[in-house]
This record gives sequence, C-alpha cells and structure tokens, in this order.
Amino acid sequence: MTLVSEHIERDTRERILVVAERLFRQIGYQKTTVADIAKELRMSPANVYRFFESKKAIHEGVARGLMGEVEVEARRIARTPGPAAVRLRELMTTVNRMNTERYVGDSKLHEMVEIAMQEDWDVCVVHIECIASIIGEVIAQGVASGEFEAPDLQLASLCACTAMMRFFHPQMIAQCANKPGPTIDQMIDFVIAGLSPRSRAN
Repeated sequence: MTLVSEHIERDTRERILVVAERLFRQIGYQKTTVADIAKELRMSPANVYRFFESKKAIHEGVARGLMGEVEVEARRIARTPGPAAVRLRELMTTVNRMNTERYVGDSKLHEMVEIAMQEDWDVCVVHIECIASIIGEVIAQGVASGEFEAPDLQLASLCACTAMMRFFHPQMIAQCANKPGPTIDQMIDFVIAGLSPRSRAN
C-alpha cells in the first residue's frame, strides 16, 4: 500500500511541475499563482501545498527539471565512444544550444531563470557543479588516452567550464549575443589547445 501511495504522490508532484512549467511559459512566473496551477489540475490550492510548501518550491522543482534535462544530455555525450576532443566540443555546443533554445528564445523562461539566480541559487550552483564534473569526466578520459594533459583534473574542468560561461550561462548568452567576442567554436578551440599535451602544442 505504501508503494502505491508513494507512486501516486510522485505522479501528482510531476503533474504539478508539468502544469507549472507550461503556465510559467505562457503567462510568466510572476503572474502565475498557485491558484492558477491548482485550477488547471482541478484541485484546490491547499492540495497543491500538500506537495509543495510554496510557489518558490514549485519554481525550484521546475528549474531543477529543466537543468536536469541538460545534464542528462551532457552525460550521454560524455559516455559515448570516440576521441575526447570531439566529445568535449559536442558537449559544450549542446549545453549552449539547449540553454539558448530554452531560456534566451523564450522571454518567459528567461524571466524564470533570472528569478532562479536570485531565489534558488543553490539549484543553479548544483547544476554548474554537475556540468563542470561531466566536463571533467571527458577531460580525464582525454588524459588517459594521451589526447589531453592536465596535472590537476579538477582545476582543468573548472577552468574549461569558466572559459565557456559566456556560452553556458543563460543571462550571459542573451547579454553577449550581439557583442564582440570569439565564436563558440573559437572558444572551444582555445580550451582544447589549452588541454593539448605541451609537446603537441609547441
């Protein structure tokens, strides 16, 4: 009986998050109320609060879900066979593409991300750390195969991730879109050159 009730609870939480994300996209996070979400689900606001203690908690769940989808795709790329440099390029361009499509092209979702940066910073930090860790996984594989040279893997992954922040961070993608600077391919070339063994770089 407990397993059935846990399954129903998970399913209800997921339905609340799906409806909340749709409303955030349609009318914006600020204008969406818990009552709006409850109405769409044909339940009372009190019932929604049984699963999420606040609108902020719903927002955090939606943000975590969107970021989680990027993480899943990044992990998939990291774990496919092939040269580390090729996978690192695909991983970085994919993170940029997914964040651009989701947040920059959609003004309502962009608003949600801005609020996440202010209110749910812990969720953002965990996501950034996760992406840096996945990048570190590919760099470690490149070091093992002789493609890369990185005495300090953690530092190398942090530096690579920081170098790509203009292309990863939703707000920076939007703000830097029409400003001078390297293209994403040029930046990735720079990162890969920095990871290349010194004998090959010289």
